[in-house]
Amino acid sequence: MTEQETRRGRREARELNEEERSSRRRGRIVISSVLIVMLLLIGGGAAWVWSSYGDKISQALGWTSNDYEGEGHGEVLLTITEGQIGGDVAAALANADVVKTSEAFYDLLLQQPEEVNFQVGTYRLKQQMSAAAALAALQDDANRMELTVTIPEGMAALDALELTAGVVNIPFEDFQAAAANPAAFGVPAEFPSIEGFLFPATYTFEPDDTAESIIQTMVDRMWQALDQHGVAHEDAWRVLTLAAMVQREAGSRLEDFPKVARVFLNRIDIDMLLQSDATVSYGTGNTHTVWTTDEERADKSNKYNTYANPGLPAGPISLPGDTAIEAATNPASGPWLYFMPVDLSSGETEFAETAEQHQQNVEKLSEWCTAHRAEGGKYCD
Repeated sequence: MTEQETRRGRREARELNEEERSSRRRGRIVISSVLIVMLLLIGGGAAWVWSSYGDKISQALGWTSNDYEGEGHGEVLLTITEGQIGGDVAAALANADVVKTSEAFYDLLLQQPEEVNFQVGTYRLKQQMSAAAALAALQDDANRMELTVTIPEGMAALDALELTAGVVNIPFEDFQAAAANPAAFGVPAEFPSIEGFLFPATYTFEPDDTAESIIQTMVDRMWQALDQHGVAHEDAWRVLTLAAMVQREAGSRLEDFPKVARVFLNRIDIDMLLQSDATVSYGTGNTHTVWTTDEERADKSNKYNTYANPGLPAGPISLPGDTAIEAATNPASGPWLYFMPVDLSSGETEFAETAEQHQQNVEKLSEWCTAHRAEGGKYCD
């Protein structure tokens, strides 16, 4: 090739490169122009779309992630209970801010070559871990706290003892036998069972602990809580029975607890039936739901049925925590006679003074459930 041909080839290559760069610039200008026009056309609607779906759009475009990075920081104690599956564990991790979203963790589970099974127990984790780091931590026995169990507020006593049995490797039957005599642990005689008298908290037990010593520890802790809230021993039944109802009925919004307590007390003051579905379901032996049937609500033989029997139920229906006990001892001031959750995912609850106002709130819940079911939700099942 001659020198002249070489120079001509270099010149043509430069011209081609310049043409390619110009084409790219024109493409970027066209795309930018289209985006500007779209934003101008959409106007205020764009702000609404971004505020509502910005996170999902950012994730879809790869601008942000639904997952944290790294090993996390701090410390979180998370208890996996009997019967929890992958979706439950993912939700619990997200609620505790261990992972950024439940979806990130659950999607990771689905990618595993074999089904992941989680052992019941309490795990020492960190905040803001990547989904991969969280899964690895849950599969590492070193993070499973030996003989440590967390009892959630609102859990029924026998469910709490069954959870504990699985952690401390003591037969559940031993706990059932011991709990059958609540007076042996200092529970007042007016309590029909051990229900309500095991304080919900995180406990670490020793290898030589027995079912009896474990129950005693939990009962002693409840007496400590009652003393801290200024509850006299003779008032324990009334306070814990009311607090247990509040714990089960008020949901997750702690600010509503004192108002729910006031609703029940206002009804008692005017001899109005309390009509708590949570008490009815407890009396039927179903401790995992507050949904009831017409037949169950009409059954007067159920001593926990506050639809058919006046006043407080026969005793506590769950294990109340500090917030519920405080609400029972220091209820809010107000004229309310009704409360109704209108969004079961957020726990948003409306309070009403009249039956007419309450019916409007019932219709709000019905509308929410209709929309929720249409989206495939299960809260209203």
